[in-house]
Amino acid sequence: MASKKLHLSPKASLPFKTANKHKRQDLHVKQKKARDSLKRDERFRRKREEDRNPELRDDRVKKNIPLTLDRKRVWDETDRDTGDGLGVSVDVERLKRQKLDEEATREQLEVGDSDEEEDRDSMIDSASDVEEEQPVQPRGKPRARTATERATSPTQSTMSTNLDLTPEALAARFPSLFSMESPPTPKILITTSINSNLHNEARLLTTLFPHSVYIPRSAHRYGHKFSIREISSFATNRNYTAVIVLKEDQKRPTGIDFVHLPHGPMFHFSISNWVEGKRLPGHGNPTNHSPELILNNFRTPLGLLTAHLFRTMFPPQPELQGRQVVTLHNQRDYIFLRRHRYIFREKRATEKNVVGPDGKEVKGVEGIRAGLQELGPRFTMKLRRIDKGIQRSSGQEWEWQGGMEKQRTKFQL
Repeated sequence: MASKKLHLSPKASLPFKTANKHKRQDLHVKQKKARDSLKRDERFRRKREEDRNPELRDDRVKKNIPLTLDRKRVWDETDRDTGDGLGVSVDVERLKRQKLDEEATREQLEVGDSDEEEDRDSMIDSASDVEEEQPVQPRGKPRARTATERATSPTQSTMSTNLDLTPEALAARFPSLFSMESPPTPKILITTSINSNLHNEARLLTTLFPHSVYIPRSAHRYGHKFSIREISSFATNRNYTAVIVLKEDQKRPTGIDFVHLPHGPMFHFSISNWVEGKRLPGHGNPTNHSPELILNNFRTPLGLLTAHLFRTMFPPQPELQGRQVVTLHNQRDYIFLRRHRYIFREKRATEKNVVGPDGKEVKGVEGIRAGLQELGPRFTMKLRRIDKGIQRSSGQEWEWQGGMEKQRTKFQL
């Protein structure tokens, strides 16, 4: 219980400053103790009330959700016809759902109008023939949700990406990435920037991307410095499907470029937080099996384009006996890459059941848990630019370029 001597006095709350340093320190300590005591009493009082009525605790926990930038995310106001949508931040799944709802509503209205016409024809000398129909009041624009309402809604950051929701204009603009046929088995050429020292990191990428080979670029003073366009032409003639260029600064990976062969596009990513597998505590050793691929939270047209790029980097049929999975999780336009090995085991007595994104327990997997062991490497990517075709280092023509959005609550992927 709080002491009577520690309550905040009206004099202590006045905005005054005494010239005595020790008195100011004592006043500050007394104010802090009084505030802490009041907070503690309030916390104990709330605990006693929640013990008597558990519903109060459930309501408080339900509303006590932090208001993060993900919860504050805003979208561009646009209709269904967004074109390719590379520069527009729209939720493709939400637009698809709105289109289906409008079609269902239109069908119901057509059925209702046909029924009304039949009833009107069947009624003769009825009073309803002379009554004027009331004009339909136009519906107002739906009210935008506040930040608090968005914060209390279930998050979708853990939802997997639905690649079937690609806009038609986007698929027509990049036909090589959005082919109706199943993607071929990838064959990737990995190289580095000129005079690079990232030979070990490039060899690690060969273990991450199946069917890839590392060819170092010549650093000899009399050797020819091949450009990316020449390397891409060399790789296309030898049936490669993609070229990966690892960039460095001060002997650290700072960027990675993906070139989709034979004619592009070319994706430029920045890299941060590179950690090798051997530096991870409790890491495992990867095998040569083709991993499974998980793409999370790519929701905009630009996000779907990026997700299709990563899909072409891995074989369409994973080797399940290897029990390896590569996860690309998008959050606030940062793409986190992780590689794990999983194993299914029985649930321990101290563990809880598997919970879905909605917070409810998943049925059918009670008593089963999945153990994970990270294999590495791990790093974080951010999309900076998409070049039209295979450009030179200056990148004269580009499809999309980042850094143009200044609003912190609007994301592009």
